[in-house]
Amino acid sequence: MINLKEIMTPIDCTINVETTMREAIMIMKQTKWNVLPVTDEEGKLKGIFTRSELYQMMLEEKNLTAPITAYIKKEAVTIDFNTSYETITENVQKSRVGTGVVLDERKRVIGLLQKTDMVNALLQSSNMLKKQLETILENSQLGVLMTDGEKKLIYSNDQFLGMINKTREELLGQSFHELFPQVKTTSRPSFYVPKVTVGKEQTMLRVSYYRTVGGTEGIIAMFQGVTELEHMAQELQTVKNLKQTLDTAIDHAYDGILMIDQNRKVTMVSQLLLDLFDLKKAQVLHKSIEHILPQLHLETVFETGEAELSDFMEINGIKYIINRIPIKQDQEVIGALGKVTFRQLNQVSELYKKLEKAEKKAAYFEKQLQQSKTSRFSWEQIISRDPYVDKLKRSAAKAAKGRSTILIRGESGTGKELFAHAIHSSSARNDGNFVVVNCAAIPEHLLESEFFGYEDGAFTGARQKGKIGKFDLAHGGTLFLDEIGDMSLTLQAKLLRVLQEREFYRVGGTERVQVDVRIIAATNRHLETMVESGDFREDLYYRLNVITLQIPPLRERKHDIQLLIEVLMENLNRILGTSIIGIQDQVKIALENYDWPGNVRELRNVLERAMTFAEHGKIQIEDLPEYIVEKTRKSSTVKMAESAERSAIDKALYAANGNKTKAAELLGISRSGLYEKLKKFQL
Repeated sequence: MINLKEIMTPIDCTINVETTMREAIMIMKQTKWNVLPVTDEEGKLKGIFTRSELYQMMLEEKNLTAPITAYIKKEAVTIDFNTSYETITENVQKSRVGTGVVLDERKRVIGLLQKTDMVNALLQSSNMLKKQLETILENSQLGVLMTDGEKKLIYSNDQFLGMINKTREELLGQSFHELFPQVKTTSRPSFYVPKVTVGKEQTMLRVSYYRTVGGTEGIIAMFQGVTELEHMAQELQTVKNLKQTLDTAIDHAYDGILMIDQNRKVTMVSQLLLDLFDLKKAQVLHKSIEHILPQLHLETVFETGEAELSDFMEINGIKYIINRIPIKQDQEVIGALGKVTFRQLNQVSELYKKLEKAEKKAAYFEKQLQQSKTSRFSWEQIISRDPYVDKLKRSAAKAAKGRSTILIRGESGTGKELFAHAIHSSSARNDGNFVVVNCAAIPEHLLESEFFGYEDGAFTGARQKGKIGKFDLAHGGTLFLDEIGDMSLTLQAKLLRVLQEREFYRVGGTERVQVDVRIIAATNRHLETMVESGDFREDLYYRLNVITLQIPPLRERKHDIQLLIEVLMENLNRILGTSIIGIQDQVKIALENYDWPGNVRELRNVLERAMTFAEHGKIQIEDLPEYIVEKTRKSSTVKMAESAERSAIDKALYAANGNKTKAAELLGISRSGLYEKLKKFQL
């Protein structure tokens, strides 16, 4: 297929309505074009300026500096860049215009198409096709002759010259019928001649007629050596023998076998399969598989390209399975083999059921394993400028390298789980699972099964396949026990055994399960008090309290509040789709003066609420929850009173020259009361 881009003349210069006659002459002289496209600033066609219009300007004795505006032809033959070669050829034959303007998809000028371009392209295409045809004929195993309308030889390939033992110069120009008088002209467009002698070789000849440019009929003769045909026949006989051998093997095969070709027609079938489906070979061979045995679904391998095994099927009370196997050649499916197994299927069925059960159980455990979580946070995501927190992070990072149990303590919302995630991420177990269990969120009667899993039918309502526990999921990794202070004493005893023996029993099970798990525990409760009251096992407490990390509350690290606000607002803007750029100074003071009993978690919730209601680009004081504003106001009042009280004590001590008894009298309070005030204000 000839491409328009290959035959058009590309445009590398255009003219506009202000182009002068001199400029047009220079371009035509340089390019040898008879037509110049006139374009606007975007390169779109406004018209054309032709050589005949140039001559007209010259006849009218126009000045060389005169613009060509009045001589531009508005109507021009245009050709879309995507127009097919056949359409262009047809239009050019009908058109009297010698040149067309080629436009791209945006109607910009990109080239010219001239009739001479078409002729040259056609000549190139013809020469290319001639060379391709000659290459095919020269490399074929056939001897080929071609004549003109007078039956004179005009072409011979090397294969025929080798057959006849002549040179091309000796052969060309001879009469075909004088060379082969036994070949008679017929009215048929093509015919075979069984035996024709060419030199010393016997050949089979195929004669075809073609119409020449002059309207007469020429001859194309193709000679095939008989010895080569005999060799092919021998190969065919070998194939037939192999087929007979294969047929014999198939008929005596233990399983029923059937084969189809790429047309989905049966090419081979065993007697055993015919007996199973009560069919005759004549009913099956060369018939469509979809019509004869559609229940085999053998044609599906053409779509998948993969071998597959069917489910159990049944006919006349006999169960059978089908193994569908694609037959491939050069990665293309050219047929399919169906292997039908039905003998001794009872044993196969039992094995299949066991395999199916094992596979389902493995798939279930795999699904449970995939549902386990991994750590999501690192040390960089724990934001703080507080020196104590920085030291705590360094200590935790060192502890992460070992295997010891870690107990993280701190108020709710301080970030205990973040520390647990970061410890796992920086430990040698970071490739294993990080499994979280919130001991306060799971009902006590389910906590044991969550920890250790249970066997099939362990209790009423248990899953049929059983369930693996958190310790199974965390094997080789880390188990994070959040709110461990809320765990029952019974389960504390079982947890202690796992920590000591590194093994456990599933609920309803009798087999010991070995486990390798590192424990990280967290609590916001005072475990020492719980040990004294008997609510927490002392031995478990000492087992857990190997390495302790105490996370300070937010009220003890006020300098982190502004840093946390910046980081949290950036994340919340992304999550909420808001565009809050900051907070008012009044809001900043209120947030810094608040005690934050809920710590960082409460700060995040307050910011999320304020950013949701903020309407001015910055968080205003009215966007904060009322309880924070009220507590901040009360705190400010208390601080003002304390400041006034301290100032009065300072003045009294100064007036009494440091005598505390006289200062107490001046203040109107007892001497012991003054000492309490001094201790309170650290004076």
